[in-house]
Amino acid sequence: MVRRRTLVLAAFAFAVLSLWASAATWFIVFRDEALARFMERQGAMQYAYEERISALRARLDRVATQKLLEQDGVETRLADLAGRQVALESRQAMLLGLAEQAGGAPVPPGEDGGFSGAWPAREAKPAAREATPVPLPTPEALGLRTDAGEVAPAPSAGVTTRMAMLEHALDGFEARQSLTVGRLAARGRSEAARLRVVMTETGLDARRFAAARGGGIGGPLVPAGSGPFETAVLQAQRDLGERDALRRIIGTLPLRRPATTDAGLSSTFGYRVDPFTRGLALHTGIDLRSEYGAPARATAPGTVTLAEYSGGYGNMVEVDHGHGLSSRYAHLSAITVVPGQAVAAGQMVGRVGSTGRSTGPHLHYETRIDGEPVDPQRFLRAGSRLALR
Repeated sequence: MVRRRTLVLAAFAFAVLSLWASAATWFIVFRDEALARFMERQGAMQYAYEERISALRARLDRVATQKLLEQDGVETRLADLAGRQVALESRQAMLLGLAEQAGGAPVPPGEDGGFSGAWPAREAKPAAREATPVPLPTPEALGLRTDAGEVAPAPSAGVTTRMAMLEHALDGFEARQSLTVGRLAARGRSEAARLRVVMTETGLDARRFAAARGGGIGGPLVPAGSGPFETAVLQAQRDLGERDALRRIIGTLPLRRPATTDAGLSSTFGYRVDPFTRGLALHTGIDLRSEYGAPARATAPGTVTLAEYSGGYGNMVEVDHGHGLSSRYAHLSAITVVPGQAVAAGQMVGRVGSTGRSTGPHLHYETRIDGEPVDPQRFLRAGSRLALR
């Protein structure tokens, strides 16, 4: 009995040892393979994470590069906008000088084609007449000049929209500046054309008045650019310069009427029947009907050269207007100026009378070029074209 129990225990122990030996053998055999699989899985996971990290890093690099490019683009656009503002300010200075030149003399005639008042003296013109175009102010309130350090690292949609608005505003200012230059030039050309017609009507050659032309004399050279705008400004300055030169010339011509109360002509320039001899004689001026004592006025600025009784002229005043032009006012009842006196256009030089070789109160008026009498009516017609009184 005891032996049988011993055998059972021995068999059980042998079975346990066999099972343990089998388990140990399996563990020893399959441990390396399991560990290898585990390591393989860990390695695959590590590689996947590394690839994902590399992809994220590459994406971050692309985003950072894009942001830098966008920032550089913003800085470039802001620098361009600031440069355009500087150019606008330079153009504005040109426009202000051009507007000053355009407004430095009287406003040109409006649609009625005439000048009113004592042109070319500087006087206010009627409000209904179109004013000289004034250049628009430079848009400094836009605040375009920005330091690079003030630019945001990553521009937002609002910044892009704002820059687009600024560019649109600058485009508008540039267009209006160009339009202003065109209007000033067109106005100068239009008035110069009218004044050339007046010069043609007087029969005078503008070369006689070459010394009266103005213009620059000298100074350091500071180039102002050679773009389309600068070319337009230069042409406008030439047009306005020609207009101003013609204004200065015409301002010296005897274009006004010598008597504001004349009732028309009683005798014209040229050959006529002499009222005393009843023979044919040359009448060197025109006779203007007027009341006795009415003012006789200078038809242009000048200097009195004669103011005395002069034979058949009676009491006479002669005014030298320069450039070989002079005017005479004869048969005066009174003389109100003295030789050497400077007179302005429209200033009274005497009073209408009937002194000298005269048959009744009237004003004998003459215009002379280089001492030779010419028909005063061609000057008066030119003055009428400018609505001078």
